[in-house]
Amino acid sequence: MLALLGFLMVAVFMYLIMSRRLSALVALIVVPVVFALISGFGSTEIGDMMLSGIKKIAPTGIMLLFAILYFGVMMDAGLFDPLIKKIVKIVKGDPLKVIVGTAILATLVALDGDGTTTYMITVTAMLPLYRKLGIRPMILAVVPMLALGVMNMTPWGGPTARVMSVLHMDVSEIFVPVIPAMIGGIAWVMIVACILGKQERKRLGIIEIADEDLQSLAGQEVAATDDTAAMKRPRLIWFNLLLTAALMVGLITSFLPLPTMFMLAFAIALFINYPKMQDQKERIAAHAANALATVSMVFAAGIFTGILTETKMIDAMASTLVSWIPDSLGSHMPLLVALTSMPFTYFMSNDAYYFGIVPILANAAAAYGIDPAEIGRASILGQPLHVLSPLFAAQYLLIGMVGVDYAETQKFILKWAFGTSIVMIVLALLTGVISF
Repeated sequence: MLALLGFLMVAVFMYLIMSRRLSALVALIVVPVVFALISGFGSTEIGDMMLSGIKKIAPTGIMLLFAILYFGVMMDAGLFDPLIKKIVKIVKGDPLKVIVGTAILATLVALDGDGTTTYMITVTAMLPLYRKLGIRPMILAVVPMLALGVMNMTPWGGPTARVMSVLHMDVSEIFVPVIPAMIGGIAWVMIVACILGKQERKRLGIIEIADEDLQSLAGQEVAATDDTAAMKRPRLIWFNLLLTAALMVGLITSFLPLPTMFMLAFAIALFINYPKMQDQKERIAAHAANALATVSMVFAAGIFTGILTETKMIDAMASTLVSWIPDSLGSHMPLLVALTSMPFTYFMSNDAYYFGIVPILANAAAAYGIDPAEIGRASILGQPLHVLSPLFAAQYLLIGMVGVDYAETQKFILKWAFGTSIVMIVLALLTGVISF
């Protein structure tokens, strides 16, 4: 009965959010409470279950909050503005350099984990060059999507945070081992950019652009990405760069817990870049909506997983699932999860997949002696397909800015995105991040 209720709860949750009957935030809170009541648990027990789940994911919620605020401050201060200018000057009139430069820019901007920001900055910076040279606008839609598909796997990007919250693990267990595979994924994106760039160079040739036109383009594009010039801190560019680099080193070495590192880095960045109290309030307020939307979802997920776990539904579901899996396939679950994560994350929202399906798979794999961390790592390797999903809202902004057709974009990018995931899965197998 518990297994049946658990599967039904997941099914109802997915139906409600995919049919847009309820928002994911509301469904994550309401659906498990209703099913816990149906299962016969009282209000006191349910309250304890909810708090238990919230406590377990609290560090992840704190990390996400301050990561969003930190990268928001870096964007406001203009950390990437010199890079944009440099890219525009370096690529000049060579379509190959323009497209590779697009891939590099999108990859770096995607460090903030937000698709909307990545697409807005990349397209704003590069679209006039594409128009000037006659490069197909479809490429400007495809390359940033491929880059985001890999960079969205960062702990503050969403999917990895969901995995960490539902499996109650930290960055060193889920994200750090996947970094080599991500590097391979980015290398693949650069290869794709080179292939597309050579095609455009063959079609268009190299077009000479006068220096004054280049300067005009560079100045124009950086200005176009400014919310307000008063917020830029060009004199602090090296400080901000070193602070961000130190943060990335800290992420890899884990010399401090990740939430505390982001809190400390954010406090330093905000104080140094915006010492006036009013400016600090404005910068926090500017990114509050994005931070609130993300963090509230994580804490709501704590309620969902807390009830699913404490009612023992997850154990019953795992036992049932194990009974359905042939013994010959049980030991290959990490690879199966990695491969199936591509269609799952394309046809389902990240909330439905990571909060509803992954915990079941992890518990089922545990019955075969497989570390749940392997399932968590495998589940994020399909993200390059997720950013193409009709459920991924940011892509509509990208397609609208570039001016391309949605269906044509899907046809053009699908094979390249599939290749990105396959490259990362192969590297994950070779490096032992997931087992075969």
